[in-house]
Amino acid sequence: MSLNPEKCAELIKSSKSTVALTGAGISTAAGIPDFRGPKGMYVTRQYDPDKVFSLDWFENDPTCFYEFSKDFTGTLKTLKPTYTHHFLSRLEEKNMLSAIITQNIDILHQLAGSRNVLELHGSYRSATCRNCRGRLHDMDYDWWCEQIETSSASPVVLCQKCGGVIKPDIVFFGEAVNAFGEANDLVSSCDLLLVLGSSLNVAPASLLPRYTTATTVVVNKGAVMLPAASQRFFVDDTLDEYFAAVEKYL
Repeated sequence: MSLNPEKCAELIKSSKSTVALTGAGISTAAGIPDFRGPKGMYVTRQYDPDKVFSLDWFENDPTCFYEFSKDFTGTLKTLKPTYTHHFLSRLEEKNMLSAIITQNIDILHQLAGSRNVLELHGSYRSATCRNCRGRLHDMDYDWWCEQIETSSASPVVLCQKCGGVIKPDIVFFGEAVNAFGEANDLVSSCDLLLVLGSSLNVAPASLLPRYTTATTVVVNKGAVMLPAASQRFFVDDTLDEYFAAVEKYL
């Protein structure tokens, strides 16, 4: 079933606990191609995702990941959160949104002002030395760009204490996602779930909407891998246009 913006606004206003699950589609309007879209990494193969996000490959040669990171973080420095990022932040500020669960590593939710953000796949905001296990916290894209640019022989960033390779706390293929139990609890206990910009192709995040009987509103441009159900609404539209219309009724 589809859902018009006015009805979506009514669901948000009447909800006692709303949770948002966001995917790459929420950031495409900011200029970040989603990995599986027509211009995404998995299609263009400008970077081989099997190498970029492979932990085994990183341990043997982190250059591939860091070459991607050099472009990725450099691009993100110039980008700003989208209307929908800010819309979710405003909902949280009005106590109309309990939490955001995101599959994204771009920290645009935080830049928009959201505070309660659970990053399933991690981000560049923290990192760990693969040798001494030292942790680095509260970093930003400027820090990464500076470190990558000033690395002498390659863009690989090394630990200042031991010289080991620094790995951003991003979940690679084969690694467990962050705080999935907490995410499951949030989704299971909410009465309204907003699934935004995700085709729900990537497990285990794709399983979360299946764990709740709450009213679920899926807004995504393109097909979504979630069976129809009486409490599920599907909107095939661009996020910014749809939620600009929704906000007029809030």
